Amino acid sequence: MLQPIRAVLRRSCCRTLSLSAQSYSAGRKGLVLGVYEKNKEDDKTVLTQAGDAFDNAVSGNLRDQLTRSGPALKKGKTRIFYGLHKEFPSVAVVGLGKSSAGVNQQELWNESKENIRTAVSVGCRQMQDMEVEHVEVDPCGDAQAAAEGAVLGLFEYDELKSKKKKKVSTRLYGSQDLDAWQKGVSYAEGQNLARYLMESPANYITPSKFAEILQQKFGALGSGVKVFTRSQSWIEEQQMGAFLSVAKGSDEPPVFLEVHYTGSVDPNDSPLVFVGKGVTFDSGGISIKPSSGMDAMRADMGGAATVCSAIFTAATLKLPINLIGLAPLCENMPSGRANKPGDVVKAKNGKTIQVDNTDAEGRLLLADALCYAHSFNARAIVNAATLTGAMIVALGSAATGVFTNSSWLWGHLQEASIVTGDRVWRMPVFEHYTKQVTESALADLNNVGKDSRSGGACTAAAFLKEFVTTPHWAHLDIAGVMSNKDEVPYLRKGMSGRPTRTLVEFADRLSKDKKPT
Repeated sequence: MLQPIRAVLRRSCCRTLSLSAQSYSAGRKGLVLGVYEKNKEDDKTVLTQAGDAFDNAVSGNLRDQLTRSGPALKKGKTRIFYGLHKEFPSVAVVGLGKSSAGVNQQELWNESKENIRTAVSVGCRQMQDMEVEHVEVDPCGDAQAAAEGAVLGLFEYDELKSKKKKKVSTRLYGSQDLDAWQKGVSYAEGQNLARYLMESPANYITPSKFAEILQQKFGALGSGVKVFTRSQSWIEEQQMGAFLSVAKGSDEPPVFLEVHYTGSVDPNDSPLVFVGKGVTFDSGGISIKPSSGMDAMRADMGGAATVCSAIFTAATLKLPINLIGLAPLCENMPSGRANKPGDVVKAKNGKTIQVDNTDAEGRLLLADALCYAHSFNARAIVNAATLTGAMIVALGSAATGVFTNSSWLWGHLQEASIVTGDRVWRMPVFEHYTKQVTESALADLNNVGKDSRSGGACTAAAFLKEFVTTPHWAHLDIAGVMSNKDEVPYLRKGMSGRPTRTLVEFADRLSKDKKPT
C-alpha cells in the first residue's frame, strides 16, 4: 500500500509545482494575507477579515493548508502557498502576532501597527524574491500601516547597479480603507525619498544636485509650494559667517535651500519651520575623521533630507498647515581654505564662535539657519541633524534624541512617534551644558564643550539654544537613527530616512492644534 500512496503524493506535488510555474509565467500576481497568533494550541486559526473572505472563496483551503503545513505562524514569520486561487497563484501568509496588541507603554509605540508593518514587508519581499510583479496586500486591520510596510519594505537603493531587484507594484486587497492605504503610501514614499537622498554617493548628491532634485520634486506639486535655491552671494548678504566658514573648504559651492508650503486656509497663519543640516559629505575638515566608515558621511545631510521629504509628503497629502523648510547645504572638506582649529567666525546674529573642532561643523550651519528661521514669525521651529556621535552612544538606533524648550512641542512629537513607531526620547537642556560652550577663550561661544568626553549631544544642543529665542523650539539629533542594520525589520540595510514619518505625523497633529499651551 505504501508505494501507490507515495506515487499519488509525488504526482500531487508535481501538479502543484506545475500550476505554480504556469501561473507565474501567465500573471506573476501575488497576495499577502495576515494571520494572528492563536491564544491556545487547540484554538481555530484566526485570520484577518480579508483572510477570512479569501478562505471562504477557496472553500476553506487556506485554513486547511495552514494547519497541515506546520506549527502556527509566529509574529513576522511567513509561509507561501501555491495554486489556492486562480487569480493569485502565490499567496504569502504572514504572522501578525497577537490580535489584542495595541499601544505598548513600555516600548512607547503602537505594537499592532509595528507588527503589521513588519509582517507585510516580509511578505512583499518574499514575493519580490520570487519575481512576482504585482502584489495585493491585506489591510490587516490598519491599511495605512500595511501600506507603509509594503512600500518601505520593498525599497532598495540600486540606482547605480546593472543588476537590479525586480520592481514590484503593490495595491490594497479589496476596496475598503483606500484612503488610509494611500496615506500610508505617501508616508512611506516620503521616507523613501529621504533614503534615496541619503544613500546616494556624495559625488552624485552635491549641494547643487540636492537642491535641483528637490526643486523638481516640489515643482510637480503645483502652485501651493515655492522653492528658492539661494546662492553663495545671497548667503554672504545674509551674513551667515558660520555656515560660510564650513563651506569654504570645498570646491562645491554652498546652497541655502528654502521651501514654502502654504496649506492653511489662511496663507498668513504662522508657519511651522523645519530646519535641516545639509552637509552632503563630511570629512571632518582639518579635524579629519578616521577613514574607516567615512563613506557613510554621504548621509550627513540626513537632517535636510528628512525635513524636505516631510514637507513634500505634507504637500502631497495637502495638510492644512503652513510649512517652511530651510536647508543649508555644503561639504565639509580639508583644504588650504578650510576652517582651522582655533579660528573664530561670526554667526548671523553677531555672536562669535571659536571653532576648536572643525568636525563639529553641523552646529555652525544650523546656527545661521536658526537665526534666519526667526524671521518668519514661526509658530514653532524644529531642526533635525545627524549632529553628534555622542547621541549614538546615548540612545543607539532605538530613538531620536529630542532637546526642546517646549513641553507642548514635546507632547506632539512623542504622540506622533508612538503612531509611526519611529520613536523619540526627550533629552535635557540644562544650564549645566550651556556653561560648557559659553566659556570660551577667544569668542562668545566654543563649538565644542570644555569636557569633550562627556555630554557631547547635550552640549551641542546647548550651543544651538544660543541661537534660539522662540518659546517653541526642538532640536532632533538623528545621528543614531541615520542608518539601519537590522534594528527596524521593515527597512532593509542602509540609510533609514528616519524620522521622516514622525515629522509628517507631527505636522498633521499641529495642523489640528491651533494654539500652543
